[in-house]
Amino acid sequence: MMIPGLAALMILSSLSGTPPTAEAHPVEVEVAEGRLAGSAGHGIARYLNVPYAAPPVGALRWRPPQPARVWSGVRDATRRGPICIQPPANGDNGVGPLPMSEDCLQLNVFAPAGATGDTPVMVWIHGGGYVNGSATADLYDGTALARQGLVVVTINYRLGRLGFFDHPALAQDRPADEPAGNYGVMDMIAALEWVRRNVAAFGGDPAQVTIFGESAGGMAVLQLMTAPAAQGLFHRAVVQSGPPRLPTRRLDRAGPRGEPSVQDAAVAWMAERGLGAASADALRALPAEAFLQPWPSFRQGVLNIVDGQVVPEPVMDAFAAGRQAKVPLIVGANSAEFFWVTADNPQEGTLDDAIPQAERAALIAAYGGTDAYRVHVISDLIFLEPARQIARLHGRSGAPAWLYRFDVVSAAAPREPGGAGHAWDRQYVFHTLHASPWPTDDMDERAADLISGYWAGFGRTGDPNGADRPVWPQAGDALTTLQFSNDGPQLLEDPLGARLELLARWQDRR
Repeated sequence: MMIPGLAALMILSSLSGTPPTAEAHPVEVEVAEGRLAGSAGHGIARYLNVPYAAPPVGALRWRPPQPARVWSGVRDATRRGPICIQPPANGDNGVGPLPMSEDCLQLNVFAPAGATGDTPVMVWIHGGGYVNGSATADLYDGTALARQGLVVVTINYRLGRLGFFDHPALAQDRPADEPAGNYGVMDMIAALEWVRRNVAAFGGDPAQVTIFGESAGGMAVLQLMTAPAAQGLFHRAVVQSGPPRLPTRRLDRAGPRGEPSVQDAAVAWMAERGLGAASADALRALPAEAFLQPWPSFRQGVLNIVDGQVVPEPVMDAFAAGRQAKVPLIVGANSAEFFWVTADNPQEGTLDDAIPQAERAALIAAYGGTDAYRVHVISDLIFLEPARQIARLHGRSGAPAWLYRFDVVSAAAPREPGGAGHAWDRQYVFHTLHASPWPTDDMDERAADLISGYWAGFGRTGDPNGADRPVWPQAGDALTTLQFSNDGPQLLEDPLGARLELLARWQDRR
């Protein structure tokens, strides 16, 4: 999601539909649902706005995704499709251009021209707190990654109350065994199933699929690693700034600390909006935009649902028990994630309030003083400590894990964070510096070459090492971390380990 106060800095693309360039030429491909007409240029074929599921509208709103409809003739795949229903972008460069629509379950494919069926695949899951974002943003153009020998797929999924929601009336209207609540996660699984069926048509190998995502997209990757229905649909995973320790909600019962259920929260929201009791038909008849006011908060757990089927348990519980997919994993976070949320912020900086005073004193000492604790502890609790713990638990399960810390800061970026803020890594991974929120220079180009090279190498082989990149060891017991900095990569033994270990011990006792 967009960082507060930075909207004026965002550089928005002037393109409204990704028209073919002067060098582009038409290409066609046959998928299970019909024939697609895309465009190719500079060695990359692009197919945009490809439906992977039926439109989730009318009777299909708040239903598991259904198969995409078969079409006759040739479908135009040269223009970006709509973004899913969401609040105004306000300059967020992770959101593509309007229009927006409830009919948004489409994906985009970027493939090396002439790929022959054995090309590894990377599937991107965008962030945005499960309330905004899209696969259509220039920021997520897969061209540069595809040039490194990959088929890149970027997907939309249902957002907000249209993607993560339940209500007693909906429960009464569905079969008892039908999964509910996590419709956005179900969409992701449907997209992966589409990739398995169809990616060979683009030259991709369905047995070499990497899922990668940032922020809520990183959380989605972790949820998919624990989702029974997703097992076997991917073979590698990358988690960028995923927040797996945030509160969760159950569908129809309160949480262990009295958190209301998803259904109770829905009933309360309906009452606040003056909508009162409603049938399932009445809920499905409401305009999609009615579910935006006010939009829900991912950080409060309203959209982070443990439904018992699709997402059977909290992510950290699954990893602690070794029940996650044992696939190669890259995981990490940025050095100054939520720099604007401090421990004394009365509205948002409350995650540390339950820390006992004796432990707080030890933590403040580990941070080197109250000021550093105040500035960094919330970001550490949400992002850096969980990334470290996920790497540790995944390694202990016998699966390879590589841990990173992103600390690249453009010369033109704001200096106030004292490091790299949330979502600042995306333009380096995709090597889409033209979509950066601020001007970039040669340092940024070098960083993007390196970081996208590690990600692409991992997508090709399941190991980020190779070519002439500095060796990145697995995290191991020492939690060795590769720090991306303005001066290049630095190998560190568990940076910030003292303070993060204290936080981990407290978190595990909660």
